[in-house]
Amino acid sequence: MRIPFPRSPWRRRQEELALDLLRELARLTDQIHCANLIQLHRITAAQADHALADPALASAMSTLDDLSEGRRRQVLFVNRQYGAILLGHRVGGYDWDVLIGHLRVLCRNQVFKEYWEMTVEHRLSLPSRSLEARVGKAVDAIMDDLADDPDEWWVVGPPPDGDGG
Repeated sequence: MRIPFPRSPWRRRQEELALDLLRELARLTDQIHCANLIQLHRITAAQADHALADPALASAMSTLDDLSEGRRRQVLFVNRQYGAILLGHRVGGYDWDVLIGHLRVLCRNQVFKEYWEMTVEHRLSLPSRSLEARVGKAVDAIMDDLADDPDEWWVVGPPPDGDGG
């Protein structure tokens, strides 16, 4: 029977360093991904700012028809709020449970409720396993529960860690 040669301390140290480097590379990759998401959000927010300031741009940015100028601006703004909440979760600012808490508050807003109804078809094209689709289902559950019992808004929606952990 052969006895394998034990690894030398030098070799073990090299392997530990390589693993440390891989972990650091993964951490930096995550940070770059988050920074890219934040930059994309900044670009989108700047476009929304221009659209909110100029009705012609608001009309060009929106896919919703038959809205007054003021209503279009409200819808664009509430979409921007929703996007900021989603970004907070994406970049690790808060977990699923906190995301749901923020959405519970947003879902109490009448403009958001109407925006959500107007954009139901937009969400149908989302891949079902995407974060956006999972969050959309959670918002749908919150909206359904709010319709049944609006006085208990702080407990509506999916259970903690329900679908997106």
